Amino acid sequence: MAIFQKINGLSTISKLTIGFIAGATAIGGVATAANSLTTSSVITACADNNTNAMYASTTGTCTGNRTAVSVGNGSIKNIVNKVAPSVVTVDVLDSSGNGDTGSGEIIKSDATGSYIVTNNHVIDALTVAGNPYTLNIDLNNGTKIPATLVGRDISYDLAVLHVATPNLPAIAIGDSSTISIGDPVIAFGSPLGLTGTVTAGIVSALNRPVTTQSTNSTTQSYVDAIQTDAAINPGNSGGPLTDSQGRMIGINSAIASNASTGSTAGSIGLGFAIPVNEAQRTINEIITSPTHTSTRPVLGVYFDQNFTGVGAKVSQLVTAGAAEKAGILVGSIITNIGGSRVPDAETAIVRIRSYAPGSTVSITATLPSGVSKVFTVTLGSAPSNS
Repeated sequence: MAIFQKINGLSTISKLTIGFIAGATAIGGVATAANSLTTSSVITACADNNTNAMYASTTGTCTGNRTAVSVGNGSIKNIVNKVAPSVVTVDVLDSSGNGDTGSGEIIKSDATGSYIVTNNHVIDALTVAGNPYTLNIDLNNGTKIPATLVGRDISYDLAVLHVATPNLPAIAIGDSSTISIGDPVIAFGSPLGLTGTVTAGIVSALNRPVTTQSTNSTTQSYVDAIQTDAAINPGNSGGPLTDSQGRMIGINSAIASNASTGSTAGSIGLGFAIPVNEAQRTINEIITSPTHTSTRPVLGVYFDQNFTGVGAKVSQLVTAGAAEKAGILVGSIITNIGGSRVPDAETAIVRIRSYAPGSTVSITATLPSGVSKVFTVTLGSAPSNS
């Protein structure tokens, strides 16, 4: 077992444990471990519109059947200088300095104060009645600031904090829908309390279904994750994963570890981040809603947990729910959601959770009669922590 809180693993990875990456007691210090990107300046290349093959452009322009793309943006050093002031350490500690540390980023700041985003499992202990912990953040310059919990979303493993300090540097937000496997990425955070740590790697996979569960909750988190080989360790939870231009495209949340490595398990090059496009909706709802709560999309089905075939078998429909309104039948086996293959019920839930409530989604299902049919479903909405 890993040292992290026990969660469900990926069905496609054997003998691995997927774990949260909140750290233990802060130990201080600064560390930077960074590979270098391949170029020190932005260059223009041409992508073939049919094959996606890349060709160098000596003129900065491309022919009609090729599209100009920017490659690279400078050294990791330049990106770190841009991003680091927006990254914080999140401390959930008792009076003796014992507890957990995690990471976060300044998402919004103005003259009235600043909002920080981290993972729910980083601050989860604060929600337990009678807890002895206090919540603080450490800025990049070492300044420690008391923080308050604005709201959290257990099912998406997100939490929003607030500090009274105004006009802090907010991180630039990217577009996680535009990233591709092989793109360079950089992970920021405070693994094991080592503030200011930076590691680099690539996007290893996209739309990786990951489920997690924190110690103090029976509610699982479902993440349609970005997988990366950038070194992510306990304490990186909540920190940003950025693209090669220093824009946040994900929030580091979990890692996979060899189950046999024992309590010292750390990065084996399998890290997972919440896509920023998925996180933004939840973050905005927590900040702007009067109750500082968020919502989740609802398909309106129960899945057969004993089904061992390929797909997600519907065992029950919610009356007047989205699936029933669309015509999906009990006994149907969902095999595709929004163009993505669905091998099991866990993946089906993750795929649905990647959409916003009210979204229209194409769902392919094999009916009890054996006929395959495509349904157009408008997803419902429910309070996220219910």
